Amino acid sequence: MFNKILIANRGEIAMRVIRACKELKIKTVAVYSTADKDSLHVKFADEAVCIGPPQSSQSYLSIPNIIAAAEITNADAIHPGYGFLSENAEFSRICAEYGIKFIGPTAEMINSMGDKSTAKAFMKKAGVPVVPGSDGLLKSIEEGKKLATKIKYPVILKATAGGGGRGMRIVNNESEFEKAWKDAKQESGAAFGNDELYLEKFVEEPRHIEIQVMGDKFGKVVHLSERDCSVQRRHQKLVEESPSPVMTDRLRRRMGDAAIAGAKSIKYEGAGTIEFLVDKHGEFYFMEMNTRIQVEHPITEEVTGIDLIKEQIKVAAGLPLTFGNMIPQGYSMEVRINAEDAGNGFRPSPGKITNLHFPGGNGVRVDTHTYSGYTIPPNYDSMVAKLIIKAPTREEGIARMKRALQEFVIEGVKTTIPFHLKLMDDPTFKSGKFTTKFLETFDFSDLK
Repeated sequence: MFNKILIANRGEIAMRVIRACKELKIKTVAVYSTADKDSLHVKFADEAVCIGPPQSSQSYLSIPNIIAAAEITNADAIHPGYGFLSENAEFSRICAEYGIKFIGPTAEMINSMGDKSTAKAFMKKAGVPVVPGSDGLLKSIEEGKKLATKIKYPVILKATAGGGGRGMRIVNNESEFEKAWKDAKQESGAAFGNDELYLEKFVEEPRHIEIQVMGDKFGKVVHLSERDCSVQRRHQKLVEESPSPVMTDRLRRRMGDAAIAGAKSIKYEGAGTIEFLVDKHGEFYFMEMNTRIQVEHPITEEVTGIDLIKEQIKVAAGLPLTFGNMIPQGYSMEVRINAEDAGNGFRPSPGKITNLHFPGGNGVRVDTHTYSGYTIPPNYDSMVAKLIIKAPTREEGIARMKRALQEFVIEGVKTTIPFHLKLMDDPTFKSGKFTTKFLETFDFSDLK
């Protein structure tokens, strides 16, 4: 087992990793930018090293600064959390070069799944259902138009290096194709430094359902069932739940088998997530693989009893997995409490938290790095906390989440709590019959 782990991240995920390390009796090193000097992860780690100014490019994305921090503190492993460098193949490779264990997949595994068109080819070869579309990247607009006519509109153009909905355009007919092509290329080039596109059939009335997988160095890969992430705005997830309201035993078995086949095809090690779109007919299609821990991992922990961060660390240390495939026991939901004004286009609301009270009681969990008096910096993701509940059924879970949200007090900044409270009373949400387009018709007017 490792002696000391450096956490190359910030905020609630850094706190989450510190807690797992303490329970495993592993010492921790926090890294922080000058904007995060008062964050809880800095206070709770055994050691802390400042790695630069507030700009991510000069701190949390600076590989030389992070490697230097690991060397001066004699850390023998690095946990990247999510975001930042967590899916950076070069970072994984450099860690190996310096004899520091990257708690995640190898550079080769990340490269296999990091480029969406390459990932699709791997999955197709492994027998995983994929959305009809281009075999690799489009070479020209003419090729794209020809393929769109063949597989029939609507289609979607996607940036191969994309994420968070950027570089994506839905095309309903040929007359829209040229503008969508230009817009997607311009956006993806500006956001990722790579304007290459691929094309897929647009899946109608989709649910976004992902399967959590875990693999060890001995070739064993298991799945820990599904998470439904269909409540999203502009491709950003806001609410996640497990099990999915639309899941059946047969569909879970088929999706679980497909996820394992996909992960095994690249000899995957560590925690990962295979993301699928499920259409109105119950057919599912591979979308992408995230080769890291997910923001929404706590709901899987709640319905399986498995500590995913501890398992990540154990697998990275060379220990075998000691459990098999999992089926959800009970129900869990996570809502993301962001410092955003939902009634004003989810505008960020950084600033000082003047008063803070967390909810409690049976089946309520809060993952956070904040406290009363903490100043939320404007430089990073606006997440303040993740509120997670567990209950015997979805109906009881929604009631418990509503109660917990009513107890949650954050003053000094605007948050998404009013939005989540309204969502818990929404008939469509309560019915479980909605798609990823659900929030496009949601009424935000009374949240202003």
